[in-house]
Amino acid sequence: MQTYMLLMKLTEQGARDIKNAPARTAEGVRKFESMGGKVVGFYLVTGDYDYVAIGEAPSDEVAISYAMWLASQGNVTTTTLKAFTPDQIAAMVKTL
Repeated sequence: MQTYMLLMKLTEQGARDIKNAPARTAEGVRKFESMGGKVVGFYLVTGDYDYVAIGEAPSDEVAISYAMWLASQGNVTTTTLKAFTPDQIAAMVKTL
């Protein structure tokens, strides 16, 4: 499984309905898991983004499909980052 970080910003709709954010988060976790993913962590953060999720997915297609589903709900905008472990970085550097 590959690791991904999902950076999220609340939309106006998401901010207006903030009281339902915990239920939406639980629904999002269930959806990601139903697609074969695993949530490693989910955080409310300060700074440029409102939430950061770290997850594992079996493919880029699953990760991006999930991000599209999440954005289609209208409560957040998303930025998806594929993450690499130190071991993966070392293997890439060896090819230089």
